[in-house]
Amino acid sequence: MSLDVVDLRNFYSNRLGSVARHFIGRGIRRRWADTKGQCLLGLGYASPYLGPFREEAQRCLAFMPAAQGVVKWPTSHRTLSALVEPLDLPLEDASVDRVLLIHALEMSQDAAAALREVWRVLAAGGQLLAVIPNRRGVWARMDNNPFGHGRPYSRSQITSLLRETWFTPIDWSEALYVPPIERGWFLRSAVAWERVGAFLPGPFAGVHIVEATKQVYRALPARPKRQLVPELRPVLTPSPGGAGV
Repeated sequence: MSLDVVDLRNFYSNRLGSVARHFIGRGIRRRWADTKGQCLLGLGYASPYLGPFREEAQRCLAFMPAAQGVVKWPTSHRTLSALVEPLDLPLEDASVDRVLLIHALEMSQDAAAALREVWRVLAAGGQLLAVIPNRRGVWARMDNNPFGHGRPYSRSQITSLLRETWFTPIDWSEALYVPPIERGWFLRSAVAWERVGAFLPGPFAGVHIVEATKQVYRALPARPKRQLVPELRPVLTPSPGGAGV
């Protein structure tokens, strides 16, 4: 079941949400340092992370699932957000260069179908960056944050899902080693938690950040076409008491 867009907005307006946005955003920006001249799509609830790309990319869109709801983004400029059906995106084939998925796959009723639709709209050689809750992390075990809702994934599960949907994982990282404890004094130590967690082995991070590329040698999946019903015309039939009687 999807979270309501109001709950997501409220999370990112509090201290814990600000911490999450900082560390996840840093991981996203590290991989996508330059998006000039490209078309970028955020799917799920990606607007807190799209700010650095809005002025840089040629086009930047925020699509939010119908089950979740939509908020205006950006708040003080022309709207770039839209309410969509994730399995039928209102975009042409191969029309975007990069897709950022966050608060998306774990909420989807059919994650494989959603990824195949992302594959369809990505251009040849396009890049997917997905932020997914870690099944073994602390954030997935607490419901005071959006990553504690829906279905979390292990690294092997993500790899299988991406390969099944015609993507090749090329890079991995993690974020949110700090536990989701909403206390000011604790959150002030978040930087230390992230530094230590990045060097210690163990699957304790809150989220996976995985980058994948589109497998261009796959045939474009056929989309169902509407069946046209032939026009019905009246036909004269002989009456029971015809001329032969």
